[in-house]
Amino acid sequence: MTKWFSEIVSITQYNLRTIPQRLGASIAAMVGIAGVTLVLVGFLSIAAGFRAAMSVAGADDVAIVLRQGADTEMTSGLSRDETRLIADAPGLARSGDGALSSAELFVIINLPKRSTGTDANVPFRGVEKGAFAIRDVKIIEGRQFTAGRNEVIVGVGAARAFAGLDIGNKIRLGQNEWDVVGIFTGGGGSAESEMWTDAAVLQPAYNRGDSFQSVYAKLASPTAFQQFTNSLTTNPQLKVKAMLQGEFLADQSSMLTTFIEQVGFFIAGMMALGALFGALNTMYSAVAARTREIATLRALGFGKSPVVLSVLLESLILALVGGIVGATIAYLWFDGAKAATINWQTFSQIAFAFAVTPQLLVSAIIWAVTIGLIGGLFPAIRAIRMPIAKALREM
Repeated sequence: MTKWFSEIVSITQYNLRTIPQRLGASIAAMVGIAGVTLVLVGFLSIAAGFRAAMSVAGADDVAIVLRQGADTEMTSGLSRDETRLIADAPGLARSGDGALSSAELFVIINLPKRSTGTDANVPFRGVEKGAFAIRDVKIIEGRQFTAGRNEVIVGVGAARAFAGLDIGNKIRLGQNEWDVVGIFTGGGGSAESEMWTDAAVLQPAYNRGDSFQSVYAKLASPTAFQQFTNSLTTNPQLKVKAMLQGEFLADQSSMLTTFIEQVGFFIAGMMALGALFGALNTMYSAVAARTREIATLRALGFGKSPVVLSVLLESLILALVGGIVGATIAYLWFDGAKAATINWQTFSQIAFAFAVTPQLLVSAIIWAVTIGLIGGLFPAIRAIRMPIAKALREM
């Protein structure tokens, strides 16, 4: 066994020392694999960032209630009486002011993007006082809006992505002017892409009467969800459904994240084919250039398996270097990059940051190493199938 390992090390060292003689082909293979890694990480970091923007901390104790059969807040509708019945349901956390619930209105407005000036759909949410005790919303600049006034606070993502949302600005929406008085964070969730105001002010501004579209409620504990939802579904006065907020947001982002991941893997797969051919060409050239050397080694008693493994190791090393380079560039280039895209399920813009996670980097490097493994396999097989006598006669 010691002799076997010694042979592998010796041949691999020899192979690596001769890389400068094939520098152009080796660099081409590494660049191809680095490109595959870069593209794969880039696309998947978009999906990871969007998924993070549509998630929210502590969502296991926050429920959202919609009209039965509604898939989004836009297609839901609830009356004032229904929102009161929902707030009275058992299983909710309560304070001195009553149940921690917020009947909310959700409309879409048009604002220009800061980057391009083109109009984009921005979520505009009317909330009740309880919204701030239910969700992890913190004012980081300015102040809270005053109930009963045309004042808005904007999520940090919306303030970054859309023009006119600086504190002190006035924006005209429909027939009304609104004062921007604060900027808030929402725990990194989708709320950071929204504008918030008093629901009682937003209703007449958009001719919504005394109707709402959803109710957000804080549960007494994560285990209280079943009690809460059972009380709603068994109440004959209500035709509603309840979901945990985390599950609801994940469902709202599923279509786009799936599409981005599929496109990313498809494009990376096409590039991987090109990189694979480059790796095959490099390793075939390496084997062809060392035909006599390999035959000489085998004639001296080196076994077939050390030859195969040495060729595979060379290919894997080149692929690993290319993968690490590509992953490093992707991390420096993409991680934290700000962007905004439309959520096809709500037709509203979501501001998010690319997220290059450790899991993405590991997956991309595994992808690169797989390319190297396949790229070195067939040349390695050719190396051991070569008749020794014939190989020794080749120049």
